[in-house]
Amino acid sequence: MKATIWHNPACGTSRKTLAILENLSRVDVTVIEYLKTPPSVEKLAQLYRDAGITPQAGLRLRGTDAAERGLPGADDATVLAAMVANPILIERPLVETEKGARLCRPQDKVLEIL
Repeated sequence: MKATIWHNPACGTSRKTLAILENLSRVDVTVIEYLKTPPSVEKLAQLYRDAGITPQAGLRLRGTDAAERGLPGADDATVLAAMVANPILIERPLVETEKGARLCRPQDKVLEIL
């Protein structure tokens, strides 16, 4: 099985999720450090759609200015554009497999798509 993780190595939850993936021999993991290589608006929209959540639910509030910018109440296009322009606004980690996508908070949510 192939899995892609949009990863922030400074985040404990992201590191724990990556460790789960790497410890499963049946998973071929691709790691994308999304702060260096953010997903496109289209990819981010697809990940949230596949995870069954809204872009607002995937918005990182802690440690960002998202609330001050009014992003939690903004429309999807505005939130997605802000995330791509400033990827620190993307809550992490996001993981995608052929079974779907998940925002893996807590990290055990990744097991739902393995």
